[in-house]
Amino acid sequence: MTNSTHQPKLIIHGGAGSSLQGKGGVEAVRQSLYEILKQVYATLEAGTPALEAVIQGCRLLEDDPRYNAGTGSVLQSDGQIRMSASLMEGETQTFSGVINVSRVKNPVDLAKVLQDKSDRILSDVGAMELVRELQLPIHNPLTDLRLNEWLQDRKDNFSRSMANVLASPAPGTGTIGVVALDNQGKIAAGTSTGGKGFEYIGRVSDSAMPAGNYATSDAGISCTGIGEDIINECIAARIVVRVTDGLSLGAAFEKTMTESKANKRDLGAIGIDKTGQIAWGKTSEILLAAYHTGEQLGDTLEWTSLDEVSGSI
Repeated sequence: MTNSTHQPKLIIHGGAGSSLQGKGGVEAVRQSLYEILKQVYATLEAGTPALEAVIQGCRLLEDDPRYNAGTGSVLQSDGQIRMSASLMEGETQTFSGVINVSRVKNPVDLAKVLQDKSDRILSDVGAMELVRELQLPIHNPLTDLRLNEWLQDRKDNFSRSMANVLASPAPGTGTIGVVALDNQGKIAAGTSTGGKGFEYIGRVSDSAMPAGNYATSDAGISCTGIGEDIINECIAARIVVRVTDGLSLGAAFEKTMTESKANKRDLGAIGIDKTGQIAWGKTSEILLAAYHTGEQLGDTLEWTSLDEVSGSI
């Protein structure tokens, strides 16, 4: 590890929701999240900047068909996959993202390129122009599981409000996110999603908005859950602003999640502050989050209490 006054910290998530079907599902998700934590944390220890570590983590999560991002994204009501992703580097407060992009393996790669552009958020047509400009290979993120989910819900007239957290003990869904603190004390956050599932054509999620992904030099936050609820509460930016105004990260999570629960929102979030505190919160039943402190790995996979809305370490 390079000389530093900061111990790197890392937290990732694979979604939030109302069900985890079977203990086999829990263990499969835990193994997936821990393996990604170990890979990304090793790069942080070696001196990789927070933003690059976040991109690496998002790619790994996007490539796992278990999660609703990249390969394995859910389908909108017309049977098409439209993905969104964003990045924010805390020191420069630079936000970049793409909205409703198709036929690309890693939407987070487009958000990475846009970090250095004067136009930093592109929607579907512009995002696909960027894909062509970068000469990225065409990728079909559709999986048999997602297609079968869509076909079944088509029979039911798309009556579900969102896709399951886990559709079976192995495959499943969930917006993904990564927040990192590097050994120089810099923070970054990234979030990527295939959307809510079965929604109106072109529906836009929170994942490419500061409501769902936000970072400054004080803290970084990535959100998951029902995008409309996250947008209505402006969760990510609200938590960061509260930290900037003097609350600890844990207290900011507690206050924000308590308010969201009172407003009957369905969501979750993860975060890290400049002191190295790691925190998480949820109003949903399940939050698929895991963290690496440098000394230990932990997760929230079996935290199903609806009485407690936040935790920290």
